[in-house]
Amino acid sequence: MDSSAGEEESTFIAVDSDRNSQHAVKWAVEHLLKNNSPCTLVHVITKNLYHNDLEVFPKQGCPPTEEELNQFFLSFRGICARKGVVVKELVLHDIDVANALTNYIIHNSISNVVVGASRSNALIRKFKDVDVPTSLVRSVPQSCMVHIISKRKVQNIRPHSQNISIVPSKSLKSIREGFRSKDLNRFMHEEEDKNEIAHNKVLFKRYNIKEIEVATNYFDNALKIGEGAYGPVFKGMLDHIDVAVKALRPDITQGEKQFQQEVNVLSTIEHSNMVKLLGACPEYGCLVYEYMENGSLEDRLFQKDNTPTIQWKVRFKIASEIATGLLFLHQTKPEPIVHRDLKPANILLDCNYASKITDVGLARLVPPRVANKSTQYHKTTAAGTLCYIDPEYQQTGLLGVKSDIYSLGVMLLQIITGKPPMGVAHLVQEAIDKGRFSEVLDPNVTDWPVEETLSFAKLALKCCEMRKRDRPELDSVILPELNRLRNLGEVVINN
Repeated sequence: MDSSAGEEESTFIAVDSDRNSQHAVKWAVEHLLKNNSPCTLVHVITKNLYHNDLEVFPKQGCPPTEEELNQFFLSFRGICARKGVVVKELVLHDIDVANALTNYIIHNSISNVVVGASRSNALIRKFKDVDVPTSLVRSVPQSCMVHIISKRKVQNIRPHSQNISIVPSKSLKSIREGFRSKDLNRFMHEEEDKNEIAHNKVLFKRYNIKEIEVATNYFDNALKIGEGAYGPVFKGMLDHIDVAVKALRPDITQGEKQFQQEVNVLSTIEHSNMVKLLGACPEYGCLVYEYMENGSLEDRLFQKDNTPTIQWKVRFKIASEIATGLLFLHQTKPEPIVHRDLKPANILLDCNYASKITDVGLARLVPPRVANKSTQYHKTTAAGTLCYIDPEYQQTGLLGVKSDIYSLGVMLLQIITGKPPMGVAHLVQEAIDKGRFSEVLDPNVTDWPVEETLSFAKLALKCCEMRKRDRPELDSVILPELNRLRNLGEVVINN
């Protein structure tokens, strides 16, 4: 393939530690780059990042550390050196891979982009409209050529003049094909009476895709209010009320299972501290929830969009409500429900900062006979979010209600410190040991009741014990103490 000098100078290869990245670099060297041609190898790091973390990283990326060089770039150096290709290595940091790549490509007027195809998997191929290569094709300028490379296939795609940054109606048709819709429809129709599905007297409505599209203005990016591991969330209006619509993105193993579990759990329970499922469009993997005006606890703790500081009284109330909702899950009959992914991003706040637990797609029903025993229900693969996962569960695969207590403990420490989860337990314990506890509290709150907050912190640290058996009971220890602290805050408010 012939390329002009300008195109050669702006060749950009996105790499990861997978096999198709190897194919992408080899293809670029053999077909796109000439001797002494420069190119940029780029890897995007997303792990353990929060919105406020991104401010410390340069938008134009930075050279890899020695560890990153060895992990992501070293294997490509030999491929390029044999052809005399001049390589620049760059690391970008973002919570969204496609967004990071797109911004860099646009800002630097890149004309040639080479990227490995998504991993070869039947389910992923059916959902190729949600992978990074396809997102790039939708988002980069028309002047940019995107080369998508796998071992046996090369696609050279010139984007259309109208960029698309989210999944519109057309791609949702692909999603319908991708879902095993027969299984989902059978699941949804088991106790369905035309438009409503009833489980234990909890009702939610079945919507068609046209209603969902109109409600979200065809998944208008301006209405996007969040992005989770399983897909984007949009604000919309259905039946004359504000709603939140989650369009699930099934991945290699979790997509359809996630959808079914979310419907299964939320259709059988109802509680004031659990987000309410209003409806679903199973053919397209869309779930409709009540809209929570103040978004996630994570965004409010880190004051995304310059939102006001949550005062300590409200934080104590939120903590009590989370524990109340969690106890409800753990006391569900006939089998307790373990959430498995408790974190501030999965706690939503309404206009009055009342908190509700959401994202129960990873939840598991635990046989009651083993729910509280040291010999726990065995799940072979630990699920959840790094830093919040019970270390004993992560190591052994043994799951019980005490697995959620560890996650709760980390989250409680974040509520009083306003810090990311990594190392927060060690940070707080060290501050207590050195008699400097007040220094670790969120400085945006200026009137912490230090002694009561210390009690709060010590309880949270007990929840973070490495062994399940050393963590306190939710019903007899944790919730009563959190309720006491909540009542303290309410007395202050009333006075």
